[in-house]
Amino acid sequence: MQLARVADRLGAVQIDSVNVLVRSHYLPFFSRLGPYDPAVLDRMRDAAPRRLVEYWAHEAALVPPSTWPLFTHRMHAAEVEAWGGMRRVRADHPGLVEAVLAEVERRGPLTARAAEAALAHDLPRASGNWGWNWSAVKRALEWLFWSGQVSSAGRTAQFERRYAALARVAPPAVRHIWLDPAARPDTDEALFRLVRISARASGIATEASLADYFRLTRAQARVGIAALLRSGELEQVSVVGWPGTAYLYAAAARPRRVHVQALVSPFDSLVWHRPRTEALFGMRYRLEVYTPADRRVHGYYVLPFLFGDTIVARVDLKADRGAGILRVPRLTWEPGAPPAAAPALRAELAALADWLGLSGVDEPVNLHDIPARA
Repeated sequence: MQLARVADRLGAVQIDSVNVLVRSHYLPFFSRLGPYDPAVLDRMRDAAPRRLVEYWAHEAALVPPSTWPLFTHRMHAAEVEAWGGMRRVRADHPGLVEAVLAEVERRGPLTARAAEAALAHDLPRASGNWGWNWSAVKRALEWLFWSGQVSSAGRTAQFERRYAALARVAPPAVRHIWLDPAARPDTDEALFRLVRISARASGIATEASLADYFRLTRAQARVGIAALLRSGELEQVSVVGWPGTAYLYAAAARPRRVHVQALVSPFDSLVWHRPRTEALFGMRYRLEVYTPADRRVHGYYVLPFLFGDTIVARVDLKADRGAGILRVPRLTWEPGAPPAAAPALRAELAALADWLGLSGVDEPVNLHDIPARA
């Protein structure tokens, strides 16, 4: 299956709640495959036997089930690494985490709101007490999710995570590894395998990029890099214009010529590590979703447009579902983009609109106004 091959090659596909265009995790597959049925991807995540599961891999991300146990070191470090609100919930509300875990195992999969309602029914609290406060229940669920005591059985139509017991989510092929921590790889082996996934997905990268892929520390990444160098799976190389040492995945394809034509999600792994993006494409890329409107330079939800072997434009996009139109509030061409990029971008926008079920594209006025190279 093509979707499974893309997921395996990338190793992780980031999730984000912003839906101004489409949920971000759908876009990396469109960028690489063109139009496909998103319901198939949903089934890979939501239906047994699951081919994708959710965890804090880069940020919240979908990963193959075989990758989930490789984060056991992160799960064990939850007391240090998890967000403060998660860590405090056990001290602030004694017994809550245990009660929430029992409820998920008894009734799950459950959303946070469903868990709150179930607890209120099964273990009612006096109104004078803090009760089954939704935010406290949510923090308890997130603690259990981070620490690997529960997993996710997918998302609702409203994008709420459905928390579930490990036994309900683990596919048969990896069930014993999920349920028995003693069967999981030790930390060094896990780091070796995580860095291998990062290197395979990246092709060529620095130590910092390999570490960033799965939010490892530089010291953790070095463990994996050293093992991959010993096995011959990584080669130490230098790249013109890149400071320091880079690492080439030995099995990476090395075509004589590359021509890509794709709109890239702002949460695509291609642009996760901003220094790598700048080194590869000569473009300083920043996400402006959380920047006040009057301070945005390129727009709210900006997709880089990859053409040939470089990024030639930044395209701010919005799916106007009421009007049935794909809107382009802003288009910024990179200096020296080739004239052929304009009709290619028009074709990509049309394909994206059609895939989203929109009737057309509100084309930007500067679609053909490509600036000359400085």
